[in-house]
Order: sequence, then structure tokens, then C-alpha cells
Amino acid sequence: MAAQADTPKPDDDSDLPEWAEKRIGPFHATMTDWVDGTSRSIDRFFGTTDALTVDSDSYLRISQENAWKEGEAFDHDLGARFRLDLPTTEERLRLIIESEPDETRGTLGEQESSLSDDRIDSIEDVLVGLRHLGQGDRTREWDTEIGAGIKVRLPLDPYARLTTQRLWTLDDGPWKLHSDNRFSWFNEDGYSARTRWDLGRPIDEKRHLRFISNAQWREEVDTLEFSQAAELNQRINSRSVLRYSAVVLGESLSHTTIEDSYLQLRFRRDIHKGFTFLDIAPSLHFPRDVDYEHRWALTLRLEMYFRRFIDRVTL
Repeated sequence: MAAQADTPKPDDDSDLPEWAEKRIGPFHATMTDWVDGTSRSIDRFFGTTDALTVDSDSYLRISQENAWKEGEAFDHDLGARFRLDLPTTEERLRLIIESEPDETRGTLGEQESSLSDDRIDSIEDVLVGLRHLGQGDRTREWDTEIGAGIKVRLPLDPYARLTTQRLWTLDDGPWKLHSDNRFSWFNEDGYSARTRWDLGRPIDEKRHLRFISNAQWREEVDTLEFSQAAELNQRINSRSVLRYSAVVLGESLSHTTIEDSYLQLRFRRDIHKGFTFLDIAPSLHFPRDVDYEHRWALTLRLEMYFRRFIDRVTL
């Protein structure tokens, strides 16, 4: 009887046993209500009563990531990332409260090799600022957003940020080119700039091919970093996806060096009702610091979203 009760039902949207569902469900509902209610209460204070009904982009994400590299011990990382989106403060002007800014996430290599973009210590870096939204139609013109505010720490760290996005359909064909660019200034860290170009097309109903180019410069390290990736994304079913990746990471200032190149297979599974996900990602690296000898790596990640509306499985 116990073994039968622990077996997931084949036709539902969860891999968890029934006893786990009964514990996770109420906890998730309570936390989601708290995240949504908190953002709407703050929004109503600064904005209007429309805060009770307008769509909000507020969320909280908690994750546990275990990473292993050949010759090293397992690295355990508990992460949290949040955003309180206050949309009714003014038309096209939003008050944003969010955790760790993208500008402080480290090198491109650290960003590309990690499945997550959150760390538990990022809660110390909380941004409070205003964001002016662009027109929103990236297919016709550049969508530009301007933001400014402070990083809540002592001493207070003011910042300003400019982001631009554009989406082209090449020759009215299947290929789409997306450009995402960011220029930032933080009083403590100085200037930084990043550009991302994503060229992709669907191969069939379940497979999508992408070529992604990234470049990043930060004043504090004064080095131009770049990455080039080729990805094949494959949807297995409504709850599972696979990504096959080949990535090259390098630096270029006075001369170009390849810091690492790797192959990665990433499996992502919606294990419970669209808000709990499991990632398994083995990879084979050829890092410069060991004369490009191969090194195996494995990353396991479990994450839970607390948000009123959540998209289904994506990478």
C-alpha cells in the first residue's frame, strides 16, 4: 500500500508522490499569495486602486544547485531571486524592487556555465528604482527602457541603466534575430556594457536551433569578454525539454585568448504543476587553466517559483 501510494499518477501534471503534493500545495499557495499581495499593497500605496486587478510581474524564485567539476568537490548553492513589480505608479513608469542586478553576476564564463542567475547572498544587493518602459513593439523599432535608483546598502549606491531590444524577421523567413543590449553605471562598480545577439529558427514543431553571441565589458576588470554558443532545443513533451549546447568563452583586449570551451546536455523537467522544476546538466569542458585538457562537470538544480502566473517548461 505504501509503495503504491508513493507512485506518481501517470496522467497528472506532477512526478511527486501524493504525500509530497499535500505538503507542497498549501505552502506554495501561501507564499504565492504573500508575494502577490505584498507587491499589490505597496503598489496601491504609491499608485491607484487598479493595483488590485492589473497584471503584475512580481515573483520569488528559490533554488538549490549542486555543481561538481572533475578534480573538485561538490559545490552547494542555495539561491533566491525576487522582483516586486509595481505597475500602476504611473503610465509607462514603474517602481521596481528587485534582488541582485545582472551587472554583478560575474564573468560571462560564470554566467554561461551556471544554470541559475541567483545566489543567496544576492539578497544583500537590493535595487529600488524607477523604470520607464519602451513602446513595446520590438519588431518595428528599438524598444528602449531607462532606469535609475539606488542599491540598498551602506553606503547607498546609486545607479542608472539603459536597455534596448529589437527583433527582426530575416527576409520574411523562419530566421529571427533578437538583439538585447544594456549599458549601466553604478557608483561603486563603475560602468558596464553588454550586448547579446540571438539568431534562431524552428526546425520542426519540437526542435529549435539558435546561435547566440555575447560580449561584456566591465570597468572594474577592464576586459572585454565574449562567448559564442550553438544550441539545439528539443521539446520532448509538455513537461520536458532537452538542450544540446556547444560554447566557446574568451577574452580580448590586447590579444584574444580562449578561456574555456565545452559541450553540455541539459535536461529540464516540470516535476510539479508548472512551478517546481528539475535540471540535470552534464558537460565536458576544455579550460585554459589546465592546458585545455578535458574536464567533466555535472550540475543538478531544483527550483520553485512563487508567482501568480507562470509559463510552462522553458529553458
